[in-house]
Amino acid sequence: MTACAIEDEAAEAAGTGETAEPESDEPDGAEKAPEPAGDSAEPAESSGELPEPLGPAPGETVLPALVLTATPRPTLTLTADGAYAARLTAGRDAATGTETARYAERWTLDGPEPYAVPLPLDQPEEAGSQVLPLADGRVLIRRRVADHHTFSLLYPTGPGTGEHPLGAVGCAELTLLPPSPDGFSAYALSTGAYSTGLWRVAGGASGPEHLTDLPGRCSGGVWLDRAGRLLALDREPAGGGPVKAVAVDLGRDAEMTPLLQIAPDSNDRLLLADPDSGLLLIRSDAPGHDRLGWGVLGSCLPVRFPECLRLPDAAVTPFAVQPGQMLMPESCAVALRIDGAAGTWAGVWRPSGRRLHQLAAPEGWLAGSGSWSRDGVLGLPYANGDTACAVAYLTAPSDLEQSAGAAPADCAESGMQPSTAVTPPPVCRPVPLGQAPLMGRTASD
Repeated sequence: MTACAIEDEAAEAAGTGETAEPESDEPDGAEKAPEPAGDSAEPAESSGELPEPLGPAPGETVLPALVLTATPRPTLTLTADGAYAARLTAGRDAATGTETARYAERWTLDGPEPYAVPLPLDQPEEAGSQVLPLADGRVLIRRRVADHHTFSLLYPTGPGTGEHPLGAVGCAELTLLPPSPDGFSAYALSTGAYSTGLWRVAGGASGPEHLTDLPGRCSGGVWLDRAGRLLALDREPAGGGPVKAVAVDLGRDAEMTPLLQIAPDSNDRLLLADPDSGLLLIRSDAPGHDRLGWGVLGSCLPVRFPECLRLPDAAVTPFAVQPGQMLMPESCAVALRIDGAAGTWAGVWRPSGRRLHQLAAPEGWLAGSGSWSRDGVLGLPYANGDTACAVAYLTAPSDLEQSAGAAPADCAESGMQPSTAVTPPPVCRPVPLGQAPLMGRTASD
């Protein structure tokens, strides 16, 4: 697994009195940004082997940084392959322009031109309902009815909308997890006071199926493989304590194993993972305040917290990673949502480039949604007064040239933002991480 390091800051080893010597922001053992096929390891396959957890060497300390806001939820949800999307939207009165009844809407994104299909029913949908697209074009919807959560599959049937009820789950709180990579399964979490129920609400034998109760309060949800077997969740202990990401193996009766352990008392959450390259995007307060960091699944290299992802008066949230970059995590382009006083815009960043490109998003962008092609083209879906369904395609800027787009005028300057000041950065020795056990698991399990 990856480890934890601090960029451009000195770290003092606790208990020894030694002050760490500064080191360059470049990856370990390199005088310049590493070649993509450098020191990364293959991502975990769907063989059932869980990744080793991240954790520091005993007594290591890290320094404070800026605070980030909570992760915003996108209004459009895409399938894992980006072929379909779904959202809950509302019609508008032609005379007044005010919103009318809400309904589910499916977007088809893998054809020559994107288009949307409305899926209204006789009764309008509630604002708290959730929708999730499946790989066959159907849309799963979760509705709250009294003290139950009902599930149905919606699909177009000529001029109308077909609905296939799946069943209900009785609990106070329930949230759908991101679409499974297998394309036909859907999962949800029901949070209780001391445990969290894991449910398969679509794709099972018949109706919602209770898989297990996980100890503590779990949230988030990131898939670690292409088969939809390894799921990462952010877990808070039942008695209180720091939030740590854990891996849940759905192929081994939902066995749970630690995944992120950057510091004993830090809150370590996993935001994104790319199964092809093993690139992980992490949010942790191990440096003192919430910071965005990156690491590599299965690697012994340290997690880094790039300075370029700290923007004054703006929150930065990753939402998509370029796929298909096998064994090249440092070269993956990462799309980021940037929220500031001037509004919301997009960013592109690569670990190897250590530069943040800030780009103006299309008008009506469904912020926080989008997907990459393997050759580095970012699709940003949007809807505005001129079009009800469209995608703006942006080529990832090179780290060697000025970005073509522009961020809002009163935001940070568009283009390449260096990860440090213009003056030569101090050199800082990385903070090593320990290797946590894998609960006796071997690669053949």
